[in-house]
Amino acid sequence: MRSVALSPEQRTEALRRMGDEQLDVLVVGGGVVGTGAALDAATRGLRVGLVEARDFASGTSSRSSKLMHGGLRYLEMLDFALVAEALKERGLMLLKLAPHLVHPVPFLYPLKHRGWERLYAGSGVALYDVMARAAGPTGVPLHRHLTRKGARKLVPSLRKDALVGALQYYDAQVDDARHTMFLARTAAAYGAEVASRARVVELLREGERVTGAVVHDLESGETINVRARQVVNATGVWTDETQSLGGQQGPFHVRASKGIHLVVPKDRIRSQTGMILRTEKSVLFVIPWGRHWIIGTTDTDWTLDKAHPAASQADIDYLLEHINSVLETPLTRDDVEGVYAGLRPLLEGESEATSKLSREHAVSHPAPGLVVVAGGKYTTYRVMAKDAVDEAVFGLHENVPESTTENVPLLGAEGYQALWNSRGVLARRHGLHEVRIEHLLNRYGSLIHEVLDLVDADPDLGRPLEGADDYLRAEIVYAASHEGGRHLDDFLTRRTRISIETFDRGVGVVEDVAALVAPVLGWSDEQREVEIEHYRKRVEAEVESQQMPDDETADAARLGAADVVPLS
Repeated sequence: MRSVALSPEQRTEALRRMGDEQLDVLVVGGGVVGTGAALDAATRGLRVGLVEARDFASGTSSRSSKLMHGGLRYLEMLDFALVAEALKERGLMLLKLAPHLVHPVPFLYPLKHRGWERLYAGSGVALYDVMARAAGPTGVPLHRHLTRKGARKLVPSLRKDALVGALQYYDAQVDDARHTMFLARTAAAYGAEVASRARVVELLREGERVTGAVVHDLESGETINVRARQVVNATGVWTDETQSLGGQQGPFHVRASKGIHLVVPKDRIRSQTGMILRTEKSVLFVIPWGRHWIIGTTDTDWTLDKAHPAASQADIDYLLEHINSVLETPLTRDDVEGVYAGLRPLLEGESEATSKLSREHAVSHPAPGLVVVAGGKYTTYRVMAKDAVDEAVFGLHENVPESTTENVPLLGAEGYQALWNSRGVLARRHGLHEVRIEHLLNRYGSLIHEVLDLVDADPDLGRPLEGADDYLRAEIVYAASHEGGRHLDDFLTRRTRISIETFDRGVGVVEDVAALVAPVLGWSDEQREVEIEHYRKRVEAEVESQQMPDDETADAARLGAADVVPLS
């Protein structure tokens, strides 16, 4: 399959075609479900458009725990159907659909009680493994039981009194923002018209029927009428707001639950494995992330700004308190490199506790020509997308093929394993260290050649970014020319993770990054300075918000930095 670059030129042309031609399906929302729905519809032979008001994955889909997991804790809630579905999807992602982006990750579960807890927890993990294998090939090893000595050998940082033994099991990890962006690129490769920074401001109607949408191009200021036979609303935590564009109350209510994560350097916790700890409210993950650990998460109701949920001092203290309860050397605020907060789109339930709200999804056809999909988990995005497109196809009243995405690998997946086996050859051929090639393969898969071509043409792009040396300069240029990046936030927060992987939150590299992308995006010197100043102010506002005592004051501090491209 030919690779399609999400370049500035592609975006302009995509919006032009959406305005000129009637679509079968217009998908609103560029998160994992929206991009997944665009891919699903495009691979059924439908004429598809996808618009996103901000950047791809700029909401929930870049702020998760970075896990493709079956939901082990949902077994305790007896939600076997959800776990089975998620485990099947995990296996598909690991082995077929996105092996370059999704990888096995081990977790240690400390046991605090002798006898009954090992039997209880061990039975749950054993059932998890059995269910995974019943769903098909898994791509992960079986669980194992450990003594306290064996567990502390794997995790020397664990306090001796924090456990009497342990279990180790496996799940899978994903860079959520990159995976969502790859979904958008793959949809474009199959013919979908894809555009970010394009906001739906109104739904077009003929009588009761929705016939398309009015789209505001936030970059040019132009307004486009996009005609579509079916519109799919996949806007996550913004579902209620986008449902109101139809002039009626939607069929269900989506409630936002905030989850925050801390990022700390790898040397702060001596461990060869991730960990999962039970708290009084939920569970706490310690997740390996390159040269870092991700620690999360919280689960609290959020009713404030949805575009930029803020982490407060109370949130950070909560996570530090719980992780320090099992560590020999406690973490402090000074150990925290990065903090990010995301919102889960939960279907409204009877309980006031957000951790009890439904993680399952719902699809509705509230008006002729309009489909709404909401809820769900990141891992089951493909099923949600399929269900949403099935509903849209029902409204087309014609013969359309069934979903094929179970057998459609994402761009970069095909040939990934062969290239991984040849990584030494690639390293010698392009004058890079083998570890650097491994890094590139796990970000681009078989599209690595497109990045290496940039290095071959300009060896200076083969140098690491000074101050964020996990990334090559070529990766920044490629993010602008091929991956739909439009602004510094996109490059430092989603195409790379520099904003949470460096103590200065990326401020030290912002000028270099701006200089690299400016020629690709056609920025003037003045625009480049505007972008740099905006990013610095955004970081200042985030750091200030994380020193505030509660949600309200943290939200007010974060809103002190305006978006570089206003939504209105």
